[in-house]
Amino acid sequence: MKRINYVNCLQVVILMLLTGTLFPQTFFSKTRTDYSYEKEVNCPNAKAYVCESSREKPKIAITFDDGPNTCFTPQLLDGLRERKIKATFFLLGQNMETEENKEIVHRMYQEGHLIGNHTYHHLEIPKLSTQDAVKEIKDTETMIEEITGEKSGYFRPPYGSWDKEMETYLSVIPIFWTVDPRDWESKNKEEIVNRVVTEAKENDIILLHDCYGTSVEAALEIIDILQEKGFEFVTVEQLIMD
Repeated sequence: MKRINYVNCLQVVILMLLTGTLFPQTFFSKTRTDYSYEKEVNCPNAKAYVCESSREKPKIAITFDDGPNTCFTPQLLDGLRERKIKATFFLLGQNMETEENKEIVHRMYQEGHLIGNHTYHHLEIPKLSTQDAVKEIKDTETMIEEITGEKSGYFRPPYGSWDKEMETYLSVIPIFWTVDPRDWESKNKEEIVNRVVTEAKENDIILLHDCYGTSVEAALEIIDILQEKGFEFVTVEQLIMD
C-alpha cells in the first residue's frame, strides 16, 4: 500500500514538473527568453509593421470630364488598369454617339470605373429652361443606361454651375470638385502635376479631362506620386459613401 502511494506521489511530482506547476519561473524562463530573442531577431519591426498595416490610408478620387475621347481615353484606361486604379468619368452624350466611343464606355464599365453624366452638349444648366435642362441630363442618362445596363445617378454640372431646383425634377446627385489644376487651360503636364500634388489632401476630388493628351499623361504621374505618398484612389461613390 505504501509502495502504491509512493508511486502515485512520484507521478504527481513528475506531472507538476512537466506542466510547470512546480517551479513555474524556472520552467518557463528559458522558453520565454528564447521566444523573445527569436521574435526580436526575425521580426525587428513587427510592432511598426502591424501599426502601419492596420492604419487606414487617406482616400482621394480622380475624375475626368468631357469624354469619351477616341484617342486619349483608351490610353488613360490602359494606365489605370496597369495601376489597378478606379476612376470616375463624367461623360457627354454627344461623345457617345459613335460605336467606337460606345465601346470605350462599355470598357470603362467592365473595368470597374464609375460613370457619371455631364449633360449632352456641355451646356450651363441655370442658363437653360427647365425643360431643356431636364432633356440634356435625361438624354445622356438614357445613353449611359443603354450601354452599361445601369443608370448612373451621378451628375457633374458643366462649369460647376448648378440649380438645386433641378433636383425636384431629376434623381441625380451633383458632384463637384475640390482640386482643379485647370488642365484645359495650361495643357502643360508638369504644371498640372505640380498643382495637383501640392494641393491634394484626404477626401479631395480631383478634376481633369480625358480629352487632352497632356492631361492623361499628368493624371498617371499624379497617381504614381500620390500613391507613393500613401493615398488610396477610389471612385466618387466610394468616397462620399464611406
